[in-house]
Parts: sequence; structure tokens; C-alpha cells
Amino acid sequence: MSALERLAATVAARRGADPEESWTAKLLSKGPEKCAEKFGEEAVEAIIEAVKGDRARLTAEAADVLYHLLVMLAARDVALADVLAELERREGTSGIAEKASR
Repeated sequence: MSALERLAATVAARRGADPEESWTAKLLSKGPEKCAEKFGEEAVEAIIEAVKGDRARLTAEAADVLYHLLVMLAARDVALADVLAELERREGTSGIAEKASR
């Protein structure tokens, strides 16, 4: 199991936890819209670090983006396995061809 899969499992396990004791539970208790907002904030922070060119800060922000993506997915009952399956389905397909098929 990869670190990302372990993190997804932790996020799922915290779904019913006490929001006073778990940041993940606190985010999830605020609903999918708030989870999406937090994901967006972290994505913007990662973009800023990418533009600045600070590898260490970009790495840290990218980790935050992945965490908040998993929380957002959990808030809408989308499993990481489903996202990974979609990536596998697209594997070997040109990005240009994939976009044209939509």
C-alpha cells in the first residue's frame, strides 16, 4: 500500500471521529463545499511556490494539496481507488486525444 493509499484510509477512518480531536473530522463536518474551498486554497499556495521556484516549499504545499484532495473526495464519497482506476483507464492515451473525447 502506498503512502497515498494509507493517507486515504486514514481520512476515511476519521470520517466519524470527534471534530474536536481530528482536523480531518473537523473539515469533513463542515461539508463538501468547505472541503473544496480548502483544497482550492492549498492548490493556490502550491502554484505560488511553483512560480517562486522553492522546491522545498513546493514539496510541502504539494503534500497539503494531496491531503486536501483526499478530504474533498471523501466528503463526496469518491474513493481514491476510483480515481486511480480512472487514471489507469487513461494510461497510454494521449492527453490531446483524451481531451478531444470529452
